[in-house]
Amino acid sequence: ELHPRHPLSSPLKQASKLIQESISPTRATMLRSTTFFAAAVAVLTFGSSSSAFAPSQAVGRSSFRASPAVYQQQKTASSARGSTSLSMGAADIDLKGKVAFIAGVADSSGYGWAIARALADAGATVIVGTWPPVLKIFQMGLRKGQFDEDSTLSDGSKMEIAKVYPLDAVFDSPEDVPDEIKGNKRYAGLDGYTISEVAKAVEADYGKIDILVHSLANGPEVTKPLLETSRKGYLAASSASAYSLVSLVQKFAPIMNEGGSVLSLTYIASEKVIPGYGGGMSSAKAQLESDTRTLAYEAGRKHGIRVNTISAGPLKSRAASAIGKEPGQKTFIEYAIDYSNANAPLGQDLYNDDVGNVGLFLCSPMARCVSGITMYVDNGLHVMGMALDSAAMKTE
Repeated sequence: ELHPRHPLSSPLKQASKLIQESISPTRATMLRSTTFFAAAVAVLTFGSSSSAFAPSQAVGRSSFRASPAVYQQQKTASSARGSTSLSMGAADIDLKGKVAFIAGVADSSGYGWAIARALADAGATVIVGTWPPVLKIFQMGLRKGQFDEDSTLSDGSKMEIAKVYPLDAVFDSPEDVPDEIKGNKRYAGLDGYTISEVAKAVEADYGKIDILVHSLANGPEVTKPLLETSRKGYLAASSASAYSLVSLVQKFAPIMNEGGSVLSLTYIASEKVIPGYGGGMSSAKAQLESDTRTLAYEAGRKHGIRVNTISAGPLKSRAASAIGKEPGQKTFIEYAIDYSNANAPLGQDLYNDDVGNVGLFLCSPMARCVSGITMYVDNGLHVMGMALDSAAMKTE
């Protein structure tokens, strides 16, 4: 028994009375000994205005409430489709007012473009960073409408890229740019393309941003086996494909709103042997995934942002198609796609929109508690330990 003046006395008695009135006398007798416990649970579940509950509610908040980002969407979905229905898609994710910077977009065939389109479809303002040597070609393609077919959003409108910045992610500051690059005709007329300069330009144009996508990688000796890779080639792969993420987070995190998201793209070669994916690129992807976890902790604590990476399956993008291209032979990516279709648990084609949709989720408030992960979007190929199409698997 509680003292009559105890702050829990009144609500417990009311809950106890309701419970006893709702059951038969026989069951009431059986449950009398648990009435106090049930009443306490009832009060805890439905909440009390008494200040006695304030500390426990504050401490255990995450256990007793829906995510604030999800709750409004659930409420809206419930009103529109009935209380038993909850769907998730671009229509349920509202990124209006959010700014997303995608580093590494130069055409419409890759995963970076797909993520940009998914974010734009949810209402985000999309800005991109493009490698200077292909910047003019990309901008000309945009002006001529060469990417219009791949720009269509769910409402029939076209994705708008608000601004394109020249970006060479192997340079952190102007002092890092060597004379040979400054004098290169492919960089002629361009400046402000180092990571720190681009971050300052984005800040000047948009103030704060909410989403940062790292969609770049380069290994000058990618066609060479690791045993034949030079130190220069190995370090170049790490610089462009892994450290570039670290540098981007260093420079962009201070201009990101709390709750923002950083996303990169990795590949299964980080943890499994993929012949043909050489030049130190497999090591660079392993670095990228390790750095993702460390950055998730450091940037999460310091800036309140999330950091994740997607391990995507093979896609015949422009960049991937350039690996191991020999006349009359299949390219590396063509072999990889055929292998995946033959051996993945889900023997189906992978489209760039499949990665785009997962990227949208990870960059949205729906994933507000997800950080430091490698998300596989590869039809399940990463779980396989034996090749189904191996000659050893064939029966007589």
